[in-house]
Amino acid sequence: MQFLNEPEDRPPEVNVVPLIDVIFAILTFFIMASLTLSKTEGLAVNLPGASSGKAQDRTKVVITIDDKGAVSLNRQSVNLSNLTPQIKALLAKDEQALVVINADEKIGHGQVVEVMDLVRQIPGVKMGIATKRKQ
Repeated sequence: MQFLNEPEDRPPEVNVVPLIDVIFAILTFFIMASLTLSKTEGLAVNLPGASSGKAQDRTKVVITIDDKGAVSLNRQSVNLSNLTPQIKALLAKDEQALVVINADEKIGHGQVVEVMDLVRQIPGVKMGIATKRKQ
């Protein structure tokens, strides 16, 4: 018979199996979290490739033209007639504003040029075109 205050005869052991389960759960969480942390500023479109592209640090406004020709301003659908006033409202305080055009590679350059022309009418705005790096 063993009493409560008496030490046991067998040595203490550490069960490693639950520890391994916890480590794999944490690893899975970090992998899944890192996949969702990619920086996306516009809607998902297939960007054209360019080997001379440069990364920009200060993106304030993103205009996206998807493969169907729909235009979005900072992920909100917009008509071309309302594009210029909405950009002016977003950039009212920033004199060195950067507007990035994020156009799908399947879109004809006519619509992209039309959007570029609207953006150029806003004084003090710098414009860039989003591309992906060629492999």
